[in-house]
Amino acid sequence: MKAISLASSVIIGMTLATGAHALDVDPQLPAYEPVPIGAALIKSVGSDTLGDLMRNWADEFAKLNPNVKIEVNSQGSATAPPALLDGVSQIGPMSRPMGSKEYEPFEKKYGYHPTSIPVAVDALAVYVNKDNPIQCLSIEQLDQIFSKTHLYSGGKNIATWGDAGLTGDWAMHPISLFGRNSASGTHDTFVDAVLRHGEFKDELKEQPGSAEVVKMVAADKYAIGYSGIGYLTAGVRTVPLAAIPGECYDTSPTLTYSGKYPLARYLYIYLNKAPTKPLDPALLEFIKYILSRDGQMETIKTGFYPITAANRTKALSALGVSNDAN
Repeated sequence: MKAISLASSVIIGMTLATGAHALDVDPQLPAYEPVPIGAALIKSVGSDTLGDLMRNWADEFAKLNPNVKIEVNSQGSATAPPALLDGVSQIGPMSRPMGSKEYEPFEKKYGYHPTSIPVAVDALAVYVNKDNPIQCLSIEQLDQIFSKTHLYSGGKNIATWGDAGLTGDWAMHPISLFGRNSASGTHDTFVDAVLRHGEFKDELKEQPGSAEVVKMVAADKYAIGYSGIGYLTAGVRTVPLAAIPGECYDTSPTLTYSGKYPLARYLYIYLNKAPTKPLDPALLEFIKYILSRDGQMETIKTGFYPITAANRTKALSALGVSNDAN
C-alpha cells in the first residue's frame, strides 16, 4: 500500500542519475524568457517546507524583473488558505492539498475553487542522527514510535531503539521524538499517512520549522524526526521506509517519482484565479518562471525534485495560458 501516491505522468521525460541521487530537469521544459513588467508587489503566505524554495525563486525572478517585489512569509501551510481568502496574499504555498474546510469558505466568497499548481516533488523524509545504524523502518513501526493512539499499527509501542530492532549500546536508549507544529502541512501529511489521524506522543517536541527539526535530530544521537528532503544536512541521514514490511525504499529521486517511497508528495502553490479573468501579469510571469527550466533548476538546488513538462502543461492550462508561453 502506498501511503501517498504521485501521478504516473510525473516521471515522463525525466532524466535521472540514480547512483548519486543526481537529476536534471525535464529537457522539454522551456527556459524562462523575461518580458517587460511594470512595478508590482506579490505576497506569498504559507508553507515553511516551501519557504526556502519560494525565497530562492523570488530572488532569481527579481534579478530578471527588478520592478517586481516578492514578499515571502512561511509560517506553515495552514496559514495559506485564510491569507488567500482575505486577499492578504496572491500565492498560497502548501506542502499538502487544501482541505474541504479550507477551500469551502473560499468557494462561498468567490464562487469558484482556488487553483492548485504542483511546483515541486518532495520525499517526506524520516531523519535520524548520522551515526544511527537503523537500516529500515516500516510505516507501522513509525506509528508505534510516534503515536500514542496506534491507529495504524493496532497497539504495540516502540519506546527504545532496541524496540525498533537495534542491538548493543543502542538498544537501551529511549527514542527522542521531534516533529512539526500543527500549522505545518508536513505535520498534517504525517498524521494522515503514518498515524491514520491518530495523536502524537506527548513527549514529541514540536518545532516551528523544517530546518529546526533536522537541526535537533543532528544534535541528538538518539533522535528521530520528519521533514522535507530539501532540509537534508550532513548531520543526519534519511531512513528507508516500507509500506509493506520487507519492501524498503529510500528517498532517491527514482523511488520518489515512482511512488515506491511511501511518503512521496507534491508541493503546491494555490492561487485566486477567477475563471473569466486573466491572472495579474506580474503574478503570471512569476508562475511561468517557477514552471520553467530556470525555476526548476532552483528546485534542484534547494534540495527538492523538479516537476515535468507534463505538469507544466496542465498547470498553464488551468491558468488559461498556452503551453507555448515561456
